[in-house]
Amino acid sequence: MEQGKIILDKGKFQLTLERLSYELIENHGDFDNTCLIGIQEKGVLLAERLTQLIKKNNRKAKFDYGKLDITFYRDDFRRRTTPLSPSNTEIDFLIEGKNVIIFDDVLYTGRTIQAAMNALGDFGRPNRVELVTLVNRRFNRHFPIKADYEGINVDALDEAYVKVEWKEDDKEDRILLFAGKDKKN
Repeated sequence: MEQGKIILDKGKFQLTLERLSYELIENHGDFDNTCLIGIQEKGVLLAERLTQLIKKNNRKAKFDYGKLDITFYRDDFRRRTTPLSPSNTEIDFLIEGKNVIIFDDVLYTGRTIQAAMNALGDFGRPNRVELVTLVNRRFNRHFPIKADYEGINVDALDEAYVKVEWKEDDKEDRILLFAGKDKKN
């Protein structure tokens, strides 16, 4: 298998997470009337890391936190040739009238975020929704979706693949760029 090019090593990865946490603190203060929701599965890893950093860097921050599964809200779930394995949605609060911050590791076509927006409707009508992404792939967006907070921008051809590795799953934090779609594993 071809080795991916490291575009963010573990040191810069941690700095990027710190920066994102401070941007969120700067814009949300004590997070009054705000809830944070990670999109299963990789968005949850980003959300959990950032919620830890927010609590560490702002002891007054108080917010609801949840995990959202979008499996059956995706526009392609019926087109799959293999059975889907949904994750659990763990949201034990309503988002009605709240400011919602959703998290996903990579923003690419926008389809995941569109599905998340549809799924959020089951929990109420939010006052505002913001998006945090670690990697913003700026080319080939299918929906007019833009991140409010982004770690890094990656401009790559459609055939390229960006992989975020997390120490929880992959033993090291880093972001890799592969030349072709077949290099995902």
